[in-house]
Order: sequence, then structure tokens, then C-alpha cells
Amino acid sequence: MKFTEFELDQALLQGIEETGFEECLPVQAATLPVTLQAKDVTVQSQTGTGKTAAFLITIFQRLQHDSRVKGKKALIVVPTRELAVQIEKDAMEIGARMNFVIGCFYGGVGYNQQETLIRRNVDVIIGTPGRLLDLNGSRKLSFRDVAILVIDEADRLFDMGFLPDIRRMLRRMMPPQHRQTMLFSATLGYEARSISREFMNRPERIEIQPEKVTVDKITQVMYHVGHREKMPLLLGLLKRDQPENTLIFTNTKHMAEKVDFHLKANGYASEFLMGDLPQKKRLHIIAEFKAGRIPILVATDVAARGLHIEDLDLVVNYDLPGDCENYVHRIGRTARAGKSGKAISLACDDFIFNLDAIQEFIGMRIPTESVNPGLLVRSKVSDRDFRDKRRGGGENAPRTGSGGNRRSSARGDSRRPAVRGRGQSSVNSTNSAGSRNNPQQKRREPMATSRKNTVTTRRPTDQSPARDRDRAPKRRPPNDARAEKPRRRSARPSTASQKTVPDASPLQVLDSVKPNSTPGRLSRLLKRLRNNRRGN
Repeated sequence: MKFTEFELDQALLQGIEETGFEECLPVQAATLPVTLQAKDVTVQSQTGTGKTAAFLITIFQRLQHDSRVKGKKALIVVPTRELAVQIEKDAMEIGARMNFVIGCFYGGVGYNQQETLIRRNVDVIIGTPGRLLDLNGSRKLSFRDVAILVIDEADRLFDMGFLPDIRRMLRRMMPPQHRQTMLFSATLGYEARSISREFMNRPERIEIQPEKVTVDKITQVMYHVGHREKMPLLLGLLKRDQPENTLIFTNTKHMAEKVDFHLKANGYASEFLMGDLPQKKRLHIIAEFKAGRIPILVATDVAARGLHIEDLDLVVNYDLPGDCENYVHRIGRTARAGKSGKAISLACDDFIFNLDAIQEFIGMRIPTESVNPGLLVRSKVSDRDFRDKRRGGGENAPRTGSGGNRRSSARGDSRRPAVRGRGQSSVNSTNSAGSRNNPQQKRREPMATSRKNTVTTRRPTDQSPARDRDRAPKRRPPNDARAEKPRRRSARPSTASQKTVPDASPLQVLDSVKPNSTPGRLSRLLKRLRNNRRGN
């Protein structure tokens, strides 16, 4: 089916032709006849099958020629910033010859530029739920004039916990009877069905099974390897195949950073992409990868969602995903819009538990190949080097600190104060040994000793050294000194007096505790409290 059969606007047809579309893809041929009639749809469609063009063509055609939505807005809600940027790029290409203002709204950047777009009366709004709700909460952006709503990759939105945000946005919009809603999802689960029942106007359900169509055009290979063989095998595969551009998937951000560390150490130009990178750096990495200046990109599932890379040579599942749909999303990067590609999976004991479910989901067994020992290439760095780099030592830092204590060399002994009590004698002995040649250290040494050793008594200035020697064993000042300075230890009342005197309440006892109370005073107060409880 050709796009000319839909009686589209001539400027829109020119934009479609310039984009490279000649005939409708299956999802477009099934969706456009329904959506161009302003009907709601729920479409089961995989990423990379052409669904973006399907709802963009509908939006531009209706905003241009449908009097019911003229002057109103279209809103496209997506799960990630990268997908929002990609859809904005596609919208500008398809609608290049149409005078529509297109705006992209997502977190990680300032509000000023986005608020300027709103003041320009933006026609097509593309954004993530968090930033859209922020702008709506500050009364910068209104949802009441949204006449066309697209919820793209709804399954991923719900998996990321955006279902309450989607419901909040829908409640602030026009009723379903006055709004067209298009929901696209790889799977139409419970959340998608609940949204369609509650917030859509009798939607027509369109089911396309793109995962099997996509998988059939991808050459899949799987290697069963041990955990320590994964990196040597990856280096050997890159050396053997020499792909122009490669996308490597990991299950965690930590693993993505480690794979990127090994690749760079072995001479490959690579970068890693994960969700908590600054937005400017993320966009720069994606642009460099698309331009071919970065041949290898290591990413997690969320970070790579919505990436549209033309003619991607190789996709590597360094870790098998725990979700069957993520496997299709990953390998679909290399076979977009009906093209062919290659995907290699490294199955180790840590992530092989979901292999049977993945093969059942795609409807085929993934071909396996044995690991040839000659294919393994030893990395120039080790995992220990990566751990040292993360601790802040850098690539050239020694693996062990002075004395072989790796923990002290990584964290720095000066950050941790000396601990009194157990183990203090060893610290003091070390300090005393090292302070023989250092007078300053010797003067500071008594400060690191225990409290018992530092407590001294005052002696009057008129005492002679001989008298000091005579009274030294008693460690007590003379009577005149005791008269000037009373004893710290207060007299305790006898048991008989405690019975006659009214008992102090626990609150009174606690109120008598001063901020500078010594451990001895606290012990006496607690003993007094126990005696009071026994007397009661």
C-alpha cells in the first residue's frame, strides 16, 4: 500500500518521500486507515517497525485539515529522553514542509528554553511524564487543549513506574469523547487494557506480531561461556568480525562501565551510556555514535531505548536480559524497518536462567556455536585494575598501598580518626617508634593515648620535689588543695537515707545529666535509678 492512497496533504507527502518511505510498512498500513478517521486505537507494535511515522502522519494530517482539532495541540508521551529526541527528529523530517512548531520536553535541562517553546504556541509536544507534569504544575503548560494524544512504548512507561503519572495527565485532559488517543505498546498487558477502558473512547485493537518478523531477519548466534571468558571472547569477536559499529548491551550500569573500561584499554574507541549521565553528555555520545566517530557503544536497556541507528552492523548481548521483550528490543536495533542484521549473545551461568523463556517467546531456538580457544583474546587489564580505577587511584596507581594494605591506600588513612580502646596499644607503639626522630610527633603523641593515662592531679606550686616523691603513691593533692578544689566524686546517700527521701523520677534523673557529664557520673545516675526502682 502506498501513502498516496490516503489522500494526504501534498506537503506531508513530500516530507514522507524525502524521509525515504516509499510504501507503507505493515503497522502503517493497518493503523492509518483507522487513525485518519479520528478513532482511538491500541496497537501492539515493536520498536523499529515504523510506528513512529504512523502516528506522526496522523497528527500532521489532522492538525492541517481537521477543523475539530485546528488550533489545538498534539501530545506524545514517551518513557525516555533519547526516544523523545529521536521522535522530535523524525517529526521535523516528515513535517519539514509544514508550518508546525514542534517542541521536546524532558528533564536534565533547564526550563527557560522549554518555556520559550510553550510561549511560541507549540503545536506538537513530545516529552517525558516527569517534565510534562512539572510544567503543568507550574501552569506553564495546559493539558486542556490537547486534542490528539499518543502514548508511545506504553509497556516501558508502565515498567518504569509511570502509570500513576499517565493517569494524572489523562484526568487533566479533555474527556475521551473529545480527544483522540493512540496507544502503542510491544505487549498489551493489564495496565494498557485498564488505560484503554478508563480513558479511551471505544478503541480499535490492532495486533501485529513484529517480534517474529524482526527476528527472522536477524542472524542470531549464542556462545555458552564462563564468566571469566566473556571479555576475552568479546575482544576476539570484535577482532574477527571487525564491525563498523557495534551496540553492546549489559544488565547493569556497573557492568557497562567495566566493559567500556576493558575496550578502551585494548585500543577500541568506545563509550558507555546509562541513565544517570548528564543530559548534554548523553546527547553528545549518541550523536557521535550515529555519526560513526564512536564505533562501539555500551548501554543498558533503559539508556538505549528509542535509539535509531541506521545500518547497525552488530548487537552483542554481553548479559542475557532477564525479560523476554528486552531481548527483542535489543536485537531489533540491528534490523530496523525490515533490514537484516546480526546479534551475538554471551550466555553465562549468571543470566542463563531466562534462556528457555526467551526462545519460547521468539518462537525459535537460538543457534549456538562452540568457543574456539584461539578466538579468545586476553585483555590488557584486569578487573582489579577497574576496581582500583573506581576507587580513584587511576589507571597507573599501584594495586597495593604502603605496607600492602589496599584498603588504606584506596581510602586514605587520614580520613579515619584513631579509634580509642581496643587495638590502641599497637597504634601507640607504632607512633612512638616513628616519633623518635620527629620531635613534633613526639609532642603530639600523648593526645592519642587513652583517657586514664592523660588524667593528672593538680599540685600546689609551693610543693617540693621531695614531698612529691613521698606522696606519689597516693596520687592525692594536699588538704589545702582539696579545700580549693572539691572532689569530683560526690558523696552518695546511704541506703537508709534513700528510703526516707522521696524517690526521684526517671525524668528528674535524666534532667540532672549535664552535657559534659563524665562516664562515672552517668554510671552513678543509672545506679541511683536502679535503686529507686528496687525500693518501689
